[in-house]
Amino acid sequence: MTNKELMDRDLRHIWHPCTQMKDHETLPLIPIKRGKGVYLYDYDGNRYIDAISSWWVNLFGHSNERINEKIKAQLDNLEHVIFAGFTHEPIVRLSERLVEITPKGLNKCFYADNGSSAIEVALKMSFHYHKNGGEIKPLFVSLKNSYHGETIGALSVGDVELYKDTYEEILIKTVQSEVPKDMSEEAAVEAAKKLEETFIRYEGEISAFIVEPLIQCAGYMHMFNPLFLKLSYDLCKKYKIHFIADEIAVGFGRTGTMFACEQAGITPDFMCLSKGLTGGYLPLSVVLTTDEIYSRFYCDYNKYKAFLHSHSYTGNPLACSAANATLDIFEEDGVIEKNRIKIEYIQKKLQRFKELENVKEIRQTGMVAAVELKGYDPMERVGLKVYRYGLKNEVLLRPLGHIIYFMPPYVISFDEIDKMMDVAYEGIKTLLK
Repeated sequence: MTNKELMDRDLRHIWHPCTQMKDHETLPLIPIKRGKGVYLYDYDGNRYIDAISSWWVNLFGHSNERINEKIKAQLDNLEHVIFAGFTHEPIVRLSERLVEITPKGLNKCFYADNGSSAIEVALKMSFHYHKNGGEIKPLFVSLKNSYHGETIGALSVGDVELYKDTYEEILIKTVQSEVPKDMSEEAAVEAAKKLEETFIRYEGEISAFIVEPLIQCAGYMHMFNPLFLKLSYDLCKKYKIHFIADEIAVGFGRTGTMFACEQAGITPDFMCLSKGLTGGYLPLSVVLTTDEIYSRFYCDYNKYKAFLHSHSYTGNPLACSAANATLDIFEEDGVIEKNRIKIEYIQKKLQRFKELENVKEIRQTGMVAAVELKGYDPMERVGLKVYRYGLKNEVLLRPLGHIIYFMPPYVISFDEIDKMMDVAYEGIKTLLK
């Protein structure tokens, strides 16, 4: 089997996500045969450093022996069971552990099977909570430039026009407020003032405020100060609005702490987790919430008060086993502490990009770093040029427009960091020729 043989078979039948399929008339589709550690291997014997953790999900490398072992053991016992009226040990254990490591007060876990679905759960649960209390609050507030997924509700609270504009006529009611313009405390304070103005304008109509803590990942890796989280959280309490933390992309150590909300010292009303939850192995998501919110739905049978939301694969035992194995690695290997050394190393390597005249800004939060380019028309698709250069030099970089970013698995070595960032540097440099 060769790359071309499998690519031709693929293109006859498969419609890929976030892809203009016509691009593949000139841009080869790469069939991956296997993965190990930070590397992906194709059918022609080429390998690529997975610098983006395969859409930000992979934490501890491809084909991790410890995660593999736990999934294989679970497979011989129970692959799946309906989660209405039944339970199983892997999900009970996982829930206990999640409650232990997330901000204090998040004591209840509601499971789904992907990030967008977790957002839908949190939005519906917030609205339903208020309705069960006799209030109708039809609005949700999010930040400009935000992204929360691509199902209808999740798309509605986002603000990246690339994803949202086409479906504007069928989206639910939302309001967007200003995002902090940069990572300074001054910008955080200014954005919080704008948020309060929004809360006052729509007072009594807002169910929840939803935010991606610290990094708007799909929003071109825009980053802001933890102070904004604290200020917006306080405003939510003042105006009786739920605070939803979308930690789907930034949770599990990406920002330098286990969860980004830790850096603001807050406990959100809802915390949405997915992606790294299973180490990048299997689809699983969870919404953690408080006893107080849970109690609003707890009653004798009433079809209108019960939270009726379900997925066929909710709480899948194989996914839960992968998640438990992922948490084992965090606990046993001191991952967060070890990552601090890599964070500092990436920060030093990042400084070199300032030398390039087509670089506007560099920024970093924890294990996420970004290089923003300047002086290009979007139609030039400079990111695609850097992507091509990366593949030719054994690095998978999948830029967001004019943003070249790094979000590698935590098992990446210092030599591999060098390779990843040096290839990106040279790829950006070639744009100047």
